Amino acid sequence: MKICIGGTFDKLHKGHKTLIKKAFTRAGDKGSVFIGITTDDFAKDKKNVKPLTERIKNIEKYLKKEGYKNKYTIQPISDKFGPSIHGDFAAIVVSSETIKTAKEINKKREKIGKKPLEIVEIKPILAEDGLRISSTRIRNNIINENGKIIR
Repeated sequence: MKICIGGTFDKLHKGHKTLIKKAFTRAGDKGSVFIGITTDDFAKDKKNVKPLTERIKNIEKYLKKEGYKNKYTIQPISDKFGPSIHGDFAAIVVSSETIKTAKEINKKREKIGKKPLEIVEIKPILAEDGLRISSTRIRNNIINENGKIIR
């Protein structure tokens, strides 16, 4: 099964890792995962985001460590859809934050006669303060990548 995910993936954190693991689990042993990473231009509205090349390197390092050899494709995406509308995917894994985009993708796929993607939603991953783990909170030195509060 071919699965797609996408995001900025700045400050690779526990929420990102959960999303990635879910995508690989859903793809199964014979499947593959497409990982779309936002271009620097697309991510420019977010403050202090690492350059695309560094974000890709961090994802690749994590994927190797987890043993996901040759079961993925990483590609820069310059909009919130990437190749998900026209691509040959069976499912998309999203967070509750991006489920609206997944529904938009399915509407666009249906309009062009493509089968809608199965939408697999992961629950928000919370930090120890009960709030969602996010790259913004990590960049602002509120929490670390695992959701621990920085004192």
